[in-house]
This record gives sequence, structure tokens and C-alpha cells, in this order.
Amino acid sequence: MPTHVPNVVFKTRVRDESIGGDNPFKWLDVSSDDIFKGKKVVVFSLPGAFTPTCSASHLPRYEELYQEFKDQGVDTIACISVNDAFVMYQWGIHQGAKNVFLIPDGAGIFTRQMGALVDKSNIGFGMRSWRYSMLVEDKKITKMFSEEGFQDNAESDPFEVSDADTMLNYLKSK
Repeated sequence: MPTHVPNVVFKTRVRDESIGGDNPFKWLDVSSDDIFKGKKVVVFSLPGAFTPTCSASHLPRYEELYQEFKDQGVDTIACISVNDAFVMYQWGIHQGAKNVFLIPDGAGIFTRQMGALVDKSNIGFGMRSWRYSMLVEDKKITKMFSEEGFQDNAESDPFEVSDADTMLNYLKSK
């Protein structure tokens, strides 16, 4: 894993009522600098929106503990997934996500540069992110929790250390 977050541009979509119609969205480019420069950011990455563990546990717990992260000086909690902007937007609505910034890494560029891109074709996903969480301070990765067993077509999807409680406990111990 790198020591600093990769410099990439994320292709996101934002609602723009001035567009009108059934699809009132416009593209918005968000850079690594926009997200990380001069900020303390907790990032967690997961295999996919709408998947069982990601939807039932991973994202909801970060949402639930949002204020405790803020109390530890965290500026932003971000979730990165190798999904497109439309899927991430709809997942956010479905989950009622209000605090976690959902970042689409549709082409897996950030995830590949993080060294976390894995093949999950064995379960029909294709290329996705391995589960991890990290603390980023002014673009520098200062702590990383990566799930064990990193490999293509892993038989399991471990979820032991990239959870919100592990990261929050780390922050409280500093």
C-alpha cells in the first residue's frame, strides 16, 4: 500500500434541479486534493454498494458513529467503492446516508493505485476493492487496517478490522 493517497479525479454526479426532467444530474469532478488536502479523513473501502455486509454493517456503523469521529477531529468520513456514480448515489438514498461521503471509483483507478483492486469474478463481481480502512492526514496515510487474506477470487469476504469501531478505537487511543 502507498504512503500517500493517489492523485486521481473521481467522476461524481450531483443533483441539479435547473436541468429538469427525470434525470436532473450533472457530472462533477472531485479530485484527491478536494477530499484530502489539509484534512483529516477516515476512508473505508468495500466491495460493492447494495451488497449484504456493506449495506447491513459496514456503512451503517460509520454513519452511526459519525459524531464520535468528528469529536476525534475527523473532518470527513468517506466510503470508496468500485461502483459508478449512479449506483453510489442510489445506494446512499437507500441507506439514508447523510454523513458519510460516498465516493464512486467506477473504473477502479484509485483502488488500483492503492494496491487494493482484486478480482471477485468467482462471485460474479469482476474487479472490486478489497476491504480496508485508513486514516489520511493531509493526503498522507497515517494508519491502515486491511482485511487479511488479500487475493483474487477469495473464498471469503473478511470483515474484522476495516469496521468503524476498530478505527474509532484507534483514534481514541492516540
